[in-house]
Amino acid sequence: MKLITLAFKSISNRKASVLLTLFTIAISVMLLLSIERVRQEAKQSFSNTISGTDLIVGARTGDIQLLLSSVFRIGHATNGLSWQSYQYIKQQKGVAWTIPISLGDSHKGFAVLGSDENYFQHFRYGKKQSLTFTHGRAYHNAQEVVIGSEVAKQLHYHLGQQVVIAHGMGNTSFHNHDDNPLTIVGILAPTGTPVDKTLHVPLKAIELMHGPTHRVNTTTIVRNNDSSHDEHEHHEHHEHHEHGHHDHNVRESEPGDLIGEPTQLTAFLMGFDSPLYTLQVRRNINTYKPEALSAIMPGVTLRELWGMLDIVEKILMLFSAVVVLISLLGMLTTLLSSLSQRRRELAILRSVGARPKHIFTLMCSEAILITALGSLIGIAMFYLLILVSKGMLQAQFGIAISLSLLSGYELILLSVIMVSGTVIGAIPAIRAYFYSLNDGMSIKV
Repeated sequence: MKLITLAFKSISNRKASVLLTLFTIAISVMLLLSIERVRQEAKQSFSNTISGTDLIVGARTGDIQLLLSSVFRIGHATNGLSWQSYQYIKQQKGVAWTIPISLGDSHKGFAVLGSDENYFQHFRYGKKQSLTFTHGRAYHNAQEVVIGSEVAKQLHYHLGQQVVIAHGMGNTSFHNHDDNPLTIVGILAPTGTPVDKTLHVPLKAIELMHGPTHRVNTTTIVRNNDSSHDEHEHHEHHEHHEHGHHDHNVRESEPGDLIGEPTQLTAFLMGFDSPLYTLQVRRNINTYKPEALSAIMPGVTLRELWGMLDIVEKILMLFSAVVVLISLLGMLTTLLSSLSQRRRELAILRSVGARPKHIFTLMCSEAILITALGSLIGIAMFYLLILVSKGMLQAQFGIAISLSLLSGYELILLSVIMVSGTVIGAIPAIRAYFYSLNDGMSIKV
């Protein structure tokens, strides 16, 4: 205990150099923990995006590309699949439910997803959690839209407000469907998935906006300059738009046609009564003769994706390890450079009864204290960084970072840093040990 107290006093006498060493160790610990936490949470966020879905079916393409375009809204599907194929496959034995998906439109940079009532009934995320509403309800007809929590937050939208969908993905739109404004009837609760940044409309709404002669395709961009749906439908839609809602109160409308007569889909999700049906239907889809289709299992494809990104993870961890090593070497340099100046201090300690082993223990204790204090400051900076940046990570990348306790792996990383600091601290301690043997109770020049 006396040696620990003495080590504290010795450190406090060298404030400038010790503070600089503490700062470098704290920065390295914060960086190491931050990279590890973001890596783990990114994996978790990706895994939580879709849950309880057995198959994702789309036009023949790469498995990862189909997963990213249909679930994560990253990139674009190379083609669509026909409505006839969807109708045929959904009737196969063992199919419990299906969710059709049509992508290709946007609103102020947010993706628009067309589907039917099955989307809100069967779509799951996280640990098979259902979608819930913070305000309003699901759409009941083709003039209504349900928005994600981030859409509502960033654009300051509320129930009863009208939105206009644009043709084209991202911030680039090629045609605004001004003749088909949609009324917001529901705002979904936050999920930490791409659902938060998506506007959800019925398939019928996509058909009305594009016209029955246009293909609902995610890659074909057509500027629709003519009104292709008949005047009677447009008149009914206009009447509903004018009288079906108020500015702040959404009137409960009667359920209507949500599907219409689509020609193509981007993809669709499938759930089965048994895993055996999943494998059988997947094989049948991949060998489907009328159309080239792909059926992927989300969990398997996600593992393939992380396998591809494994080298990136290793590079990030290597970068963090190098930063930690540099900070510990900085501590070693500081201790060694001050050692010659401390020979008088060591001689005084010998004169009051300290033995060489006590000098060795003292020097090791100083290194351990510096490493431990630097690690504690780094942990505090790590949590502060999470607190400041978690909103931005959620909004920009959909990664939900939690202020949870350090995981077992993170504690192991900290233990490695502490052991490394102790080993590095032993180098000047050994030199001090021999100094004390040679000098005894007086400095020998």
